[in-house]
Amino acid sequence: MKRRDFIAAGGATLLLPAALSAEPVEYKPGVVTDALGAGRTVFLDFKASWCTTCAAQEKVLTRLKAENPDYEANITFVNIDWDTYGRSSFAQRLNIPRRSTLVVLKGDTEVGRLVAETREDRIKALLDAALNAATA
Repeated sequence: MKRRDFIAAGGATLLLPAALSAEPVEYKPGVVTDALGAGRTVFLDFKASWCTTCAAQEKVLTRLKAENPDYEANITFVNIDWDTYGRSSFAQRLNIPRRSTLVVLKGDTEVGRLVAETREDRIKALLDAALNAATA
């Protein structure tokens, strides 16, 4: 490997946590483990494209993230397609009961969870708990 390629790759690795927090990451095996291993707080959104509750949650999340940029600056958001990963060992390990489940993880700890919840105050409370965990 050439020195300039090595330096570029190293720089890209340093930017990875920031890149993960700006836009939601689409789940694939290993992405959550990697983020948690890097010390990130992870907000998991188990959703399906056809789910009306998921769509309502998404609207609230989008509005709250726009109001407080600290959420995206400090939390890694991961979208998990329920139709693809709802019965995966990952979902089973976390005891995910259904789509429209939101879970916050920090290290080996579950910070909080909401199931089929669309009320703004409850989703904001989960985001605030995630932000507190991320900045503690």
